[in-house]
Amino acid sequence: MTVKSDSKPRLIQLIHIAKSQLGMDDDTYRNMLKQLTQKDSTKLLTVGQLNRVVAHLQVLGFKIQTKHKQPAPKIFDPQSKKIRALWLELHRLGHIQDSSEAALAAYVKRITSIESLAWLSTAQASQVIETLKNWLLRVESKKTA
Repeated sequence: MTVKSDSKPRLIQLIHIAKSQLGMDDDTYRNMLKQLTQKDSTKLLTVGQLNRVVAHLQVLGFKIQTKHKQPAPKIFDPQSKKIRALWLELHRLGHIQDSSEAALAAYVKRITSIESLAWLSTAQASQVIETLKNWLLRVESKKTA
């Protein structure tokens, strides 16, 4: 795997990760650099030389691991939509002053100790839905009484 040629800091980072992954001591590492590039520090190397060092480390067994992207947060799933609908209904009825996402997030945190609606599990989202439904029932029962 080659790395973008304009990413010198990334190449240096990969080389240091490889050194650690392969269990190289400092003397072995510096000797390898000198044999490959005639220099004993990655800071002195060109991008081409850094790529050569990374390729050599891969031959020695270094594996470049790519980060797996986290799935997009659930902000438009049915439960999130239901929570927002209940929140906005309570706002429309005058029982919530601030209908913003920040205010909703503060409410969610108070109920579940989770900072964001997007991070709720299905069970936690159900808990928020139930608290909002109960609040709405109390509001509607006061109107009819």
